Amino acid sequence: MLEKGLKDIRDTDLQPPPLSQALKSSNSPVCESPLSRDEMERRRMEAAEDLLHGLSHSHVVAKFGVSRTTASRWHRALTAKGLESLRKAKAPGRPSRLTAEQKAQIADMFDQGALALGFSANRWTAALLARVIEDRFSVRYSLDHAARILAKLEPARSGAC
Repeated sequence: MLEKGLKDIRDTDLQPPPLSQALKSSNSPVCESPLSRDEMERRRMEAAEDLLHGLSHSHVVAKFGVSRTTASRWHRALTAKGLESLRKAKAPGRPSRLTAEQKAQIADMFDQGALALGFSANRWTAALLARVIEDRFSVRYSLDHAARILAKLEPARSGAC
């Protein structure tokens, strides 16, 4: 089974991450954004290839910046259930109540600033964002969720990370 798994890794159409991503994935604490689901799968596939070549968990831990528990879990899944167990699965959780177009409109409104929408201050808060989303799209979000949306919008505006 392991030989077949190695061939499957080589035959996969996943491409290696670009150099900029490889630099970001180093263990430097500079500025790391969360990996996408595709990037996480690519990382697991590369780790699986290393494990199939007999490299140690410690090697995987150092190379990919994961915990020893994660490396062990990947190895256990690989040996027990094969390569498919490390592929990405459908994301759990409730689907978004906003469409991709509505999310783009929210990002545009955020970039224009609160003043452009007629508010007295140009400072976005979770309460203000939740109010704008409810007024524009009839979707009501808790302040906690609005704060998470706001946190995703703020790094994009500053150009950081």
